Amino acid sequence: MLVLAPGSSGPYESGVWQAGPMSAGAELTAVSSSLDELTKRVQRILSELSPQDEERYASDLLELERTLGVANRRLERMVAASR
Repeated sequence: MLVLAPGSSGPYESGVWQAGPMSAGAELTAVSSSLDELTKRVQRILSELSPQDEERYASDLLELERTLGVANRRLERMVAASR
C-alpha cells in the first residue's frame, strides 16, 4: 500500500484520500456535515458537564456552540446556492 505524506503530490490531501477533485459544492457539503457533527459534540459535552466543569467551561462552550451554528448556517446557504 502506497501512502503519501501530507504536502506530497498525489491523492492524499489533508490526511484524507481523495478519489479526484471534488466540486466546491461537494466540498462545502462535506465541511457542513463535519461542522454539524462538531456542533452536536459540543452540545453533548455541555449537557454532560459536572457542576465544577460547568462553572469552568460553560460560557466558552456556549459561545463556541453559537459560533459553530452561525458558521454552519452560512455554509448551508452557500451549499444551497451552489446547486
